[in-house]
Amino acid sequence: MTSKNYGLGYREMGRAGQIALERACAAKSISFATAAKYGHDWKLFCAWAKERGAKQMERITPDMVRQYGRDLASKADDSILKPSTAQDRVTAVNRVMQFAGSGWTSISSTKDCGISERSHVRVGAPAALDRSVYQARLASVNAAASPRGVAICELARNLGLRSKEASLFDANAGLKEARERGCISISDGTKGGRGRELPITSEAQIRTLELAAQAQGSARAVMPADQNWKQWRQGELRTVREAMGGLHELRSAYACERYAEITGHAAPCTGGQILDRDVDRGARLVISQELGHGRIDVAAEYLGGRK
Repeated sequence: MTSKNYGLGYREMGRAGQIALERACAAKSISFATAAKYGHDWKLFCAWAKERGAKQMERITPDMVRQYGRDLASKADDSILKPSTAQDRVTAVNRVMQFAGSGWTSISSTKDCGISERSHVRVGAPAALDRSVYQARLASVNAAASPRGVAICELARNLGLRSKEASLFDANAGLKEARERGCISISDGTKGGRGRELPITSEAQIRTLELAAQAQGSARAVMPADQNWKQWRQGELRTVREAMGGLHELRSAYACERYAEITGHAAPCTGGQILDRDVDRGARLVISQELGHGRIDVAAEYLGGRK
């Protein structure tokens, strides 16, 4: 009779993983606190895996863990999870599988799954700040997805919207509002349900809204009317993220452009220097609000640290 869960003694893989962690503790490979943290995150993964038909550790594949990590990356991009939390959950899966004696080769949470780095201060310019680089990546999205997917990218790049905000955005109403009021209201899909108004400051933003409205058609939002958020996020939106290399970088590119508009200086992460700290702080406050964050210090993730 073939053993299950690498012979750990339990048929249920959640409990089997816990046994592997307890043995690692006894061998002093990890601390009790680390074992408890891994155990919590392992249970979350097991629930996710069981929904996809994997009920034994032998059924867990590298591709499955990459998919799990990409789902976590999507949540991190939408500010549902911190990048560090998403990375920790992938690490827990790697460690439990290794402790189980499966010969597991670790999956990288950043390189394989696309989860953002842990650092809260950006140290380099976002690639999408270069319009030629952005357009090249957008062409790959256009080849892999529908006009709705392209619209999501444009809304993130030119208006700084999160992927869920862009997906649930009514571009028809937004275009009308932009033309009449010079700003748009963002209310659906926002972090913590905090709505905000976003100023329209360029013709590129109007063109983005026109493109999104065209892709939306008669639907109520950019996202297809026949799909719910989960279906869209795990389907075409995932295709868009992978083709673009993540959408968080697009929001950072938007923030850097806005910083230059407001201050007349390039953003710190692009090598810009600014002497007036009040001007710098004022720009960070405006940009953090436009991106839908409640704290000014979050702007460092998009702009870099203060000089």
